[in-house]
Amino acid sequence: MDITKFVSGYRETAFLLGDYATYRAQLSRRLRIVRKKLGRATHKNAKYSAKAPVTAEEIAKNIEFLHLLLLTSERAWAHAMLMKTAHSEDNADKNITGSTRQHIISRLNKAVKTAEEIVTLVSNASASGATDIDILEARAYYYSLAGAEQFEKQAEGIKGSNAPSDRWTACLKHYSAARVIYSALLKHTKQDLFKEVLAGTTDPSIRYAAYQHRIPRTVGVPAVSRKFFPKDDGDLVKAVESVDPQALQEEEASPQGSTITWRNRNANIVDAAIGQALVAVDTASQNLDTLTESASPKDKSAAYDDVLIASQDAVDATRRAIEELEKEGVDEGDSRMQDLRVTSLAVNYDLIAWRVGRNRVLIGSDDGISFSKGVQHKPRRPRKDGKEWSEQEEPTGRKLARLRERVALYDAILQSIDSVKELRGAVRDAGFIAELDGQRAYFQALKCLNLSHSHAFLAAPKQALALSNRALTLASQAVSAPRPAPTSSKASKLAVSEQQAQTLKENLTKLTSHYRGVVALGLVSGTSDAAAKSKSVSAPVVERLNEYPASGTVDVNNLVSWPPKLKPVPVKPLFYDVAWNFIEYPGRSAAAPEPEPEKMEVDEKKEEPPKAAKKGWFGFGR
Repeated sequence: MDITKFVSGYRETAFLLGDYATYRAQLSRRLRIVRKKLGRATHKNAKYSAKAPVTAEEIAKNIEFLHLLLLTSERAWAHAMLMKTAHSEDNADKNITGSTRQHIISRLNKAVKTAEEIVTLVSNASASGATDIDILEARAYYYSLAGAEQFEKQAEGIKGSNAPSDRWTACLKHYSAARVIYSALLKHTKQDLFKEVLAGTTDPSIRYAAYQHRIPRTVGVPAVSRKFFPKDDGDLVKAVESVDPQALQEEEASPQGSTITWRNRNANIVDAAIGQALVAVDTASQNLDTLTESASPKDKSAAYDDVLIASQDAVDATRRAIEELEKEGVDEGDSRMQDLRVTSLAVNYDLIAWRVGRNRVLIGSDDGISFSKGVQHKPRRPRKDGKEWSEQEEPTGRKLARLRERVALYDAILQSIDSVKELRGAVRDAGFIAELDGQRAYFQALKCLNLSHSHAFLAAPKQALALSNRALTLASQAVSAPRPAPTSSKASKLAVSEQQAQTLKENLTKLTSHYRGVVALGLVSGTSDAAAKSKSVSAPVVERLNEYPASGTVDVNNLVSWPPKLKPVPVKPLFYDVAWNFIEYPGRSAAAPEPEPEKMEVDEKKEEPPKAAKKGWFGFGR
């Protein structure tokens, strides 16, 4: 029947578009459609006549009869919530009293009666065809509405010392029954729908009612719900235990579940929400540890996201608990406040450590000490000659882009480490700050190392040597820094092991020596070039063989020009005098005349006179 899904779906759809007024209007329209479909609507201009109540057999034949009752109950609940929110907007500083308060309670009472009718019909499983899960959902829906009615009755009732001590008991009983049922259904069905119902209205209402009932905050919401659960209802207890046998059993107290350790100091978990968030963090971290080393960085980062979400929930729960105590005016010397301060420092540091670990996974397995060759994707289309594509070296621009991404991740890590020092209570621990400085030096050395790679690719060995030397100094500082206590988690976090720092130092020592040699060779080559330029002023010895050296010694370092350069060579010019064959120059003997060849006898033809040429442009004349 999916009673919870039906109700939650309608609420979510309406609240995405508007408020309780929108929800009420949607319910009215839908209720009119369902009544017409079932033949239970009053015709226009007809006299109203009461309809027969819905039976279990009708629900078994048509689920729309159950939806009719759910829509009726929801419309009454939405009307009550609409009046409550309208009053809080107009008169935020005044309580709801008089007819308005009575109207709100009457609407909630109508919703409760309709929900009770649903429970009665659905509980007749033989006639309605409902399952045990459907019956539990119907009872949980009824208890949640009954708890809301009792909440409104007591919220504006007698306060102070004259108020009876048990006036919130009825509210706690109804909400506790709803919470235990929804928790059992969540454990049985694994649907997040029940988790949203618990986090939306049930748990906050139980927390407020427990506070009004003078229950300490150290008692969690699950413990309160088990305490006020109506165990005298044997059928309800049996139905809940059939779904979850451990629903009503007390949780075993364990040191890890009730306390949190921060640098050899144990602090009690004073809020149940914090404990639940810490359990979620442990579960997500265990899933992360199960990943093998062969898993891709994308899969590992996705697993880190689950841990980060759970860690952020723990941080938010701790902050809310501290704010509640501050509103109550609790002194800082109170044990609850002290425990929350220690818990806040621990969960915030844990969140930042997981964030740094995710960035380290994205950088690489060795934290970016080595720079591997990039994967070159070959073209999919084959070559025209049928040969395979040859592997090409990764272009410099792509290498620099990869290094730029690494440097951005290193900057994020350094900012995260600096944010740890800003946490309240962190600066007072000198040993903790020394550990952070060592970890910061390690990642800053890695940043300088990757920047030196970029300068090496750009043929700037001097800048690369300077950055590598700076990285070596930082790596030495990281090696000598104190280490935090080792943890059982295999996943990367903020902590840097001694082996990792030592490996970085050894690699930087070799790389610095390499860059120093490259710079030295460059300096020697530059000196030789300068000397060659200075000596090029005087011609080499091979060009001055006709001269005797003035000093009596020959400069053997300037024998020839080396390396040889392209230059013109003086040679004897060649002249071609064409006029020599046709002009009689003085002193030149006359050439003997060549004999003329015999003329062949040909028929002399009378030459025709040439035609007169046409005058003008293009022969048209003028």
